[in-house]
Amino acid sequence: MDFELAQVNIARLLAPLDDPRLRDFVDGLEPVNALADAAPGFVWRLQTEDGDATAVQAFAWDTAGSAGVLTNMSVWTSVQALADFVYSPGHLAVLRRRREWFERVQEMTSALWWVPAGQRPAVADAEERIRLLRAHGPTPAAFTLKRHFPAHDAVEAQDGDPGWLCPA
Repeated sequence: MDFELAQVNIARLLAPLDDPRLRDFVDGLEPVNALADAAPGFVWRLQTEDGDATAVQAFAWDTAGSAGVLTNMSVWTSVQALADFVYSPGHLAVLRRRREWFERVQEMTSALWWVPAGQRPAVADAEERIRLLRAHGPTPAAFTLKRHFPAHDAVEAQDGDPGWLCPA
């Protein structure tokens, strides 16, 4: 079975999207999404008819008094393809400014996991992966760019005890 890499990252807003303090972020969404769409190894990203995911309601349990949570979810052909995009100059320029728009969060705000090729993850899948990563650290079920696992580990984890199942 072939696999693709799903990723989610979330951010707690410092202010509502229509606040002037977030203007540069909102104005940069379309160009950054276009960079992702054209990146080698890009497969799919969560978006509404508006072309972005700012209207997607998810992670309501994680707002922590913020102005809301933004969700970014996409699928890539490999960990390397995702890393190449994340650390590309166009994306890094926006990433370096994240503290202007988003709250600093101590918990994990991004997670990666393998999905069967052609499968598109649901928001509920992303929420589960963030919770798993926060509770158990990197495992084949939910991991990070820094500590990732090959796709065959995801299959083995599904077939056996991945270490986070309830022992009862």
